[in-house]
Formats: sequence, C-alpha cells, structure tokens
Amino acid sequence: MPHQFFVSGNFKMNLISQAQKEIIINELNGADLDPNTEVVIAPPLLYLLPLKEIVKNGIQVSAQNCYCKISGVYTGKISPAQLADAGIPYVIIGKTYLPNCTMSLIPFLQGKKVKQWWGNDNLYTYMALFHLHLFQVGSSCTSVGSQLHVVVTVLNESDWGCVVIAYEPVWAIGTGKVTTAAQAQEVHAYIHQYLLTAVSPVVSENTRIIYGGSVMASNFYMDTATQIDVDRFLIGGALLKPEFVDIINMKRN
Repeated sequence: MPHQFFVSGNFKMNLISQAQKEIIINELNGADLDPNTEVVIAPPLLYLLPLKEIVKNGIQVSAQNCYCKISGVYTGKISPAQLADAGIPYVIIGKTYLPNCTMSLIPFLQGKKVKQWWGNDNLYTYMALFHLHLFQVGSSCTSVGSQLHVVVTVLNESDWGCVVIAYEPVWAIGTGKVTTAAQAQEVHAYIHQYLLTAVSPVVSENTRIIYGGSVMASNFYMDTATQIDVDRFLIGGALLKPEFVDIINMKRN
C-alpha cells in the first residue's frame, strides 16, 4: 500500500536571527507545494512557538528533541507534556552524532518512560523519528536490527501508528556523500521485514521509513524516490535553500 510521502526538514542549530527565520518561512508560505506530501519542519527550540504561529501551506512543526520525563528538576530539558500542551504534534527522538547512538536511544525507550509519550491521550499524536545511524558502509542491517530491537520491546502494536522511522548513515550527514538508491532500498526493505517478524504485518505495512543524509536536489534523491520502500526524506542543509520546495514537489513534478 503506498504511503503518503513525508518530507521532514531539520534546521538543527540554524536560523540564527529573526530575519533569517522570516525569509525562509515566507518562501515556504508562498510556495506552491504538493498537498499530497506531508511536510514537517523542526526549528531550534527558541523559534518553535513563534514559527508555529506564522507557518502556513499545510506545513507542521516539530521539536528537535524532548526529555524522557514529564516534569522535574531537569534544567534545560523540555518534556513531551509541555510540547503537547503547546500544540506541537511532532518530535524528533534519538538524533545524535555520538558514536554510541544506540545507548542514546535506550533512556527514551524503556517501558514506563516511553509510555509517558504513547500512554497519555494528550501525547498520542507524537511522531518519533528514530535515526538509525551507521558509521561505515556495510553491516547496515545488523546495526539497524540491534537498534530496532530496543524499540519493539517497549512499544505496543497500537503505538506504532505515530512512529516514522528515519534511516540515516552517520557518514552521510553534512558530508555531501550519500548511499546509493539501491543501498537505501535494501535497508528500508530490511526494516519492513524486521517489523513484519517482530511486531505485525499491519505495522510493517503502515510504518513510513524515510532516508536522511546529505539529501539535496543535486544528488540521488530522484533515483531514491523511485524505490518502493523509501517514503521520502529527512532534510538538513537543503532545508535552507530553494531546492527544499523541489524535493517536496518531487512526486508531482
């Protein structure tokens, strides 16, 4: 079953001024975007609520991270309850460039903690983008499988309706290097097969899996978009350029 295409743009620590924010958002608001593509952008926390108020064109906003507690003495952290109360429907979970990315996922994916996202009606609209990083070409499926195991052991089957998986080789982040379309398809197909075996056919069929890692209009994204198991992209640097609109409109064009 074809999925609705999903394009997520992560600003990371960019947007360093109000003026820069307004220029980019005005361009997106004024663009002719494919209404059949779901578009989510993740600004730095400082700009999250102001941007939510001015972004249009069917674009939604996401937090770049959240903590695994609802409240408490955690200076500098933001909780999923706070994001839900502010009307932020999406959050990126597990985004890291640290060598041991699996360990960075574990605190977010332990029974009671993860239920603080999916076990509360106010938080049930959360979309978690689990980034499955690799550090060299090869052994892709083994690395991905070990990370997915952590996730499937703490989520119920019903929880998967608000999960998007993002596969992102760490060697491709910001380097201009990308995996081939065939390699991306191989890993994405493996993820679907893993979910089929470890969770259910329904979850495997319905879970969207997107690719991230130096995705630009000038590289492989057109070829990758033709792969049956690649449900579009997580965008970084290209989000700051006009080509972000081209990527959104890729199917229509």
